[in-house]
Amino acid sequence: MSFQEFALFLMSIVAGVSGQFFLKSGAEALGQLTSSNIVSHILRIATTPQLVVGLGFYGVGAVLYILLLTRVPLSVLAPAVALQYVFSVMLGKFAFGEEIPVIRLFGLAFIICGVVMLMAKK
Repeated sequence: MSFQEFALFLMSIVAGVSGQFFLKSGAEALGQLTSSNIVSHILRIATTPQLVVGLGFYGVGAVLYILLLTRVPLSVLAPAVALQYVFSVMLGKFAFGEEIPVIRLFGLAFIICGVVMLMAKK
């Protein structure tokens, strides 16, 4: 993967993780879904700023991913996007105060090792 491709890849990851952050923030602003507020929640999704921004970041991430697919093999790129999981867990911990059990840390380590092995040259 060239420097340009790697930079595009990182921007795609950042866009996806940013989308996760804003979607989580927007979901918290909506409050908990119940059987009595389903319709209002669906309508408020389109008008909650954090959700709109989160969807926008997802759109940018998708466009960057498509551009990468023109240059990087799918067999390398698709699994490498799993790094979004790693950064999303860290985001959950530091931005939303979520707990990270030790077993999840092991899982994240396996993801990172797998991505490194996939992106390594032959």
